[in-house]
Amino acid sequence: MTTTGLDAAALLGRAGELADLLVDTVAGGASVGFLAPLDRTEALAWWEGRAAGVAAGHLAVWAALDGDRVTGTVTLAFPDKPNSRHRAELVKLMVHRDARGKGLGRRLLTTAEEAAAAAGVTLLHLDTETDSPAERLYRTAGWARAGIIPDYAADPSGVLRPTTLYYKHLSAR
Repeated sequence: MTTTGLDAAALLGRAGELADLLVDTVAGGASVGFLAPLDRTEALAWWEGRAAGVAAGHLAVWAALDGDRVTGTVTLAFPDKPNSRHRAELVKLMVHRDARGKGLGRRLLTTAEEAAAAAGVTLLHLDTETDSPAERLYRTAGWARAGIIPDYAADPSGVLRPTTLYYKHLSAR
């Protein structure tokens, strides 16, 4: 299994596979901003819409590949304001249901953390559904819990759920 950074053209070239991953993630109950059932056309349009952000340097996207199949992804979102260029948000860490339990989420997280540090980012932050399996990943990877916001977002079934905010200090390289 390999992890590769996607430029805008590569993202567009893999948008269908990324859409399938997003549909699978939502169907599996992960709260990543979409309600179930997620239509593949909507998922495809969402991924295609990320290409401009990648081209502009506002987003960095990596895909985990098992052979030529996309099995996971992670994205960093970089702020554009001068007072916040030291930080980035980790967003849309997704692993296909049939690839879970093999350390892929950890590898994707490490890839994003290392790339952020190499880019001079010293602080990462994220939010994740409270009590979700993702929380264990972040805690065991050294992320600190900042707090919980009740009724923050609807899970894929439409039920409002709390979210937990996490952050991690990095050493710039």
